Amino acid sequence: MTTVIRFVESGIFKPAPVDVLAELEELLQRTERLAAGATGGDLEVARSQHAYAALLDLVYRQFLEAGGSPA
Repeated sequence: MTTVIRFVESGIFKPAPVDVLAELEELLQRTERLAAGATGGDLEVARSQHAYAALLDLVYRQFLEAGGSPA
């Protein structure tokens, strides 16, 4: 997310060289699978990680939109 921070702080729009949205989608799917079989504290951690990945996805999509790059 340093690319987003750089954009916010100095207006430099330089998307990451990897497909961040694809990586986040994979992480979201993995945490969903983990949550499906988890209970107690493990379920709480899986849900927390899923929520964090969803937030990162939203932030990165907004970064791409603000910079004029298609998501």
